[in-house]
Amino acid sequence: MSLAELTRNSYQCGVSPQQWLGLCKLLVQQQDVGVDFSTTISNAILELYRLYPADPTLREYLQLALSDGLLSNAVFVSTFIRAARDPELQNGSTLDMLCRLALNTHYTSGLSPAGSIIPLADSQVSVLSKVQDALALLRIAHSLPPSNFHHLIISASELAILLLSCVTDMSQVTAAQAMIYLGDANDVLQSLRLSQELRQVLEGFVLSLSLLMGDDAKAVRDAQMLHTMQLTMGKNDVLGTNIETDTVTCGLLLQSLMACRTCDFGAGSDLEAVAIMTGTLRWTSWAPNVFCTQLLVAALTCVAQSSAKDDHESSFSLWRAFVVGRLPRLLFALEKTLEAHGTTEADWRAAMHAALLSLSQRSDLLAQCDVVARQGKGHDSGQDNNTLLRSLIREFIQQLLAAGIIEYTFAVSMDPMMVNDPRTRLQSEAFDHGCSIETYLDSKLTLDSSPEDTLLLLEKIRQEPGSHHCFAAVVQKRFTSHSTSLDLEHLSHLTRTLYHHDFALDILSLHLKISYLICNALEIISGYDCETVGDPQTAVSHLGDIVLFAEMVLAKFRVCFLSSECDCSLIFFVKISSPIIKDGKMYRTELLRCTSRIYQLDELSPEHKSAFATWYKAIFDSNSEGIDDALLRTTKPQILLQISATLFSQAALARQENRIDNDTLQTGMSYFLGPLLQWTLVGVIHAMLFEIGHRALVAPFHLAIVQTILCSPCCPVVVRRLCSPSCLRLLSSRRIQAFPQSPVLDISVIRATCFQTLGVNKDPSCKALEDHQISPATRWMDFPKQEIHEALVLARRHKAPRIDVTRCLSATSPSRFLDLLWSELSVASSLGEMETCRRLATFVLAMPRQLSSAPPLLPIFMYNVLPCLITAIDQQQATEKGMNTQLLVTIISSALTAALHIEWAVQTVCEEQRFVLGQPSAAVARRLAADLRAQKSNSSTSATILQRLGSSPAFVTNFPVFVM
Repeated sequence: MSLAELTRNSYQCGVSPQQWLGLCKLLVQQQDVGVDFSTTISNAILELYRLYPADPTLREYLQLALSDGLLSNAVFVSTFIRAARDPELQNGSTLDMLCRLALNTHYTSGLSPAGSIIPLADSQVSVLSKVQDALALLRIAHSLPPSNFHHLIISASELAILLLSCVTDMSQVTAAQAMIYLGDANDVLQSLRLSQELRQVLEGFVLSLSLLMGDDAKAVRDAQMLHTMQLTMGKNDVLGTNIETDTVTCGLLLQSLMACRTCDFGAGSDLEAVAIMTGTLRWTSWAPNVFCTQLLVAALTCVAQSSAKDDHESSFSLWRAFVVGRLPRLLFALEKTLEAHGTTEADWRAAMHAALLSLSQRSDLLAQCDVVARQGKGHDSGQDNNTLLRSLIREFIQQLLAAGIIEYTFAVSMDPMMVNDPRTRLQSEAFDHGCSIETYLDSKLTLDSSPEDTLLLLEKIRQEPGSHHCFAAVVQKRFTSHSTSLDLEHLSHLTRTLYHHDFALDILSLHLKISYLICNALEIISGYDCETVGDPQTAVSHLGDIVLFAEMVLAKFRVCFLSSECDCSLIFFVKISSPIIKDGKMYRTELLRCTSRIYQLDELSPEHKSAFATWYKAIFDSNSEGIDDALLRTTKPQILLQISATLFSQAALARQENRIDNDTLQTGMSYFLGPLLQWTLVGVIHAMLFEIGHRALVAPFHLAIVQTILCSPCCPVVVRRLCSPSCLRLLSSRRIQAFPQSPVLDISVIRATCFQTLGVNKDPSCKALEDHQISPATRWMDFPKQEIHEALVLARRHKAPRIDVTRCLSATSPSRFLDLLWSELSVASSLGEMETCRRLATFVLAMPRQLSSAPPLLPIFMYNVLPCLITAIDQQQATEKGMNTQLLVTIISSALTAALHIEWAVQTVCEEQRFVLGQPSAAVARRLAADLRAQKSNSSTSATILQRLGSSPAFVTNFPVFVM
């Protein structure tokens, strides 16, 4: 057992400092641990501090070792100031504790600094190296948020003064070294607010260096230029420059949270969203105030980029709902997570205050947000005067205050008018009723409310993002209780309310896992029967609203824009085949995905075949008496949903063969246009469209069925909304346009109905493909390249870029997409945009996504794409080869490091062990290192990558498999 293992095991097993010290001495005596055991002990404890910030027990370990002499203060100072450069150790309380311990040990020793904090035999070159480390610690101290609980700047200043006093003889220092030290010292003098004592000592140090170099001003300028280059190389390492004025990282993060809000790692998932934010914070190694500033700037940038219209994902209303209504609660949850790992509430509040102050200086950005807000409100006549007068930033500050992450006095100092800000309409109404907003909303969303009153209430909620969380909580509580008690009447009213108001679904998707509501709906739909129900017709109608709600949610949030060559029945449900897991139980969506499937009669099970025969006779037989209660009681609604498409397919075939007449067909369709069966129509229409697409002119009655249903005033609006995109896509086909027009069949009427439903202002007689806003297959296949290109353009303009990776992977294979990404990034990096390329690539490779929608890209890149890239780079000319090799090194190191931090965050925050990126980052790194070592003798690029990764202390600390 080594000293490092002994120290780690002793601490984790709760061994007291005295017992640990005795065990260390025993191990030193019994084993030949070498003369460097003091360094080993110091590094082992510092390593534990990375995992357990500011831990008092570790401090006792260090203090006892220092007082006993097992650990010399000089060794401790040397290892500590070097380790302080590691972002994982950059916690204010931890660094102050360690720095103060070294200082107290020196002061109580009675020795001079040369002999206490540095060894007597240390060369002046080594001392100057320690001075550089001390100045780096000073920079770190100034970058961390101030706190009343530690005084790191004071402690770091004292340590720097002591180390500078040890610089006595510079005769060993070369001119090049003096240039670097001079530039370093000048940078600190010019950029930091120093104590008078430190400034005097540092100015004397600068003067000594200047005298050593001579009075040549050009030499001094050259020294500063050389030092700047050296600093840049040192900071870059292979992990990047960590720019603190970057909006790309947080822009991609927020765009992903919004675009994937219904997935596991979207805005609607509390723990997973916080885990992603935590992992991003650790990966960037930004101080909390820097992270908060970048996040808020990126959030308002997204708002400024949004559209005033509410007809698509980038609408202002949706981004306002997220930034004002959702982001403050995520930030509060992030604060609680960070508090568990050493960040105090005071630190976080100070960071938020600093971020808001910085944001208030961005008058250009705030003005852009106000412009978009005014445009959006100009389209909305329902806005009241209070809402019109309330600015976005004021709403945001109010919600931050309500979440408890900023102080009231600070909020008022930011916006003094907030004191006189009138209540919103919902707040006033709830106050008048003497209750909270949540209780007030709960009392209003009842069966007693008229549709008009409910619509008015939902409009008020839409206008007030502060109420969105309460609304989502009420819906979730209602949905769960009604589902558990099988109260179909109340659940039907709730689901009908939701699917008629599109923005209500958006609100839910931002604040809860809306897929869990689908699970409740699926459980009811799959298990319900009417055998013991008193009024089966009413029960089936109520169940139908639940079916339509589930279909609407699945279509709205999982839609995939396929090319016109694809199967129309798959337009909406292509990405829903995977199960939803809730509370350890698996819920499959095939029940709703397969409603458009047309079965051959011999494919049906005996139960389904019996139901089909009975229902076909009841609906499409002229001698039938129609549907009665007995028929409804003997057929499970799930079975009826599954056979409806087959019923219509057989009826259309029978009409074509003149086995039934037109009146019989029309009578049968009339049953489905009533409240009793209209919930089955989505599957029926998609099935008819599928048949038309494959049979064209041989399916005239199928198109007549579509026209009759869609154009009927009895057809529910939600059915039209779900079917209109597929219908327009099909009607754009030249084969379909060849259908002969007749008094009873008019394609332009169908198109007009679809356009009206979707709110598209188009001439239904126009037959051009592009008139339907449907891209040809060739343009669809170009989407991934266009998406990457547009992300780079937005990044160049300091906007918030977005890459919809899931949609890109629906157009091309993962390897092809990664090849496209590399091609675009290679060009961008040659234009000097290396940092932007690093952040975009890291997002694509290391950001977790719904595994059922997109395969993990990090293993695919490392195992499949990277070897081909290395082979290609080996054949390139020197200049291009060097640039692309650097880009590869940067992407590999950054992506693996980000993956490691996100894995840790998911395991810590979500408290579960799962590999969200397909494989553990350590396993990916281990295989990559083995592959590079195997190829380094034949590939200069592999050898260079291996050498660069292995020479990065920060990277090797995380992935020791790359140690040279």
